[in-house]
Amino acid sequence: MSGIEISLTAVVVLVILALAFDFMNGFHDAANSIATIVSTGVLKPQQAVAWAAFFNVVAVAVFQLKVASTIGKGTIDPAIVDHYVIFGALIGAIIWNIVTWYYGIPSSSSHALVGGLVGAALAKSGTGALIWAGIGKTVAFIFIAPLLGFTLGSLLMVIVAWICNRTTPRKVDKTFRRLQLVSASLYSLGHGGNDAQKTIGIIWMLLIAAGISQSNESVPTWVIASCYIAMGLGTMFGGWRIVKTMGQKITKLRPVGGFAAETGGAITLFMATALGIPVSTTHTITGAIVGVGSTHGARNVRWGVAGGIVWAWILTIPATALISAIAWWLGQALL
Repeated sequence: MSGIEISLTAVVVLVILALAFDFMNGFHDAANSIATIVSTGVLKPQQAVAWAAFFNVVAVAVFQLKVASTIGKGTIDPAIVDHYVIFGALIGAIIWNIVTWYYGIPSSSSHALVGGLVGAALAKSGTGALIWAGIGKTVAFIFIAPLLGFTLGSLLMVIVAWICNRTTPRKVDKTFRRLQLVSASLYSLGHGGNDAQKTIGIIWMLLIAAGISQSNESVPTWVIASCYIAMGLGTMFGGWRIVKTMGQKITKLRPVGGFAAETGGAITLFMATALGIPVSTTHTITGAIVGVGSTHGARNVRWGVAGGIVWAWILTIPATALISAIAWWLGQALL
């Protein structure tokens, strides 16, 4: 697709739409960063979102743009990308985010975006437009991320329980109320580092397709800055419906459990981002919370709630792919 075929107006509109998705990503996934610290009472909701938003933005100075590269070049063939494909992908992801936010379902904004790209690419060019290696990594981490979160969360909980075996519950609670500020900041850092890069990848893909940037050039600084800021602002406004599901309905958390869940989730996100894998922060923290709850016995986890969340995970990519394919078709008539 040559740059002449995509008007500057279309580029501006789609960049704004991409930043709107990024804002919604932060809004939708705010629960991932703050649910544990709010449910344990360490911070009030307004304090928690400000804390999380700050570290979402700070992540710009910590992580390389490996996830952005996977989204921009490793999911669908860049040669087939045009404004209709980007429009379809973003509309599919945004609609899915709105639906899952409304019903309080902690689904993955990351997988919604990947599903959107897949659906729009299939609608335009068929299966030949898909880069299976990149899609395969993303799909694999639908299962790997929550398992890693579960394993690390439960392991950290056991280690902490062993270390604090002879410490009074009151002292343990006081200590981990402070430590949870550290673990929440690390998790928010990982969340910002992985999730903001997905929108960077989308805008970068659009700029290359429009001929404004070249694939061998660095991502423009304004793209990086605007995506991290949009993510942080979205987190500031928070998705309170999902906070309740994540922080209260799955299992009862105390500060020590919140610390273990956030730390386990943060380690998983740091690893995935270093490898350039667009992992779901929702899947990661949910697995970690379930892992922490399971250390107190299976009855301490509301498996029905957890099972409903898993179904949302499984349906996200095919559902957004279908919506984005329809949006791609509508885009042909509207744009």
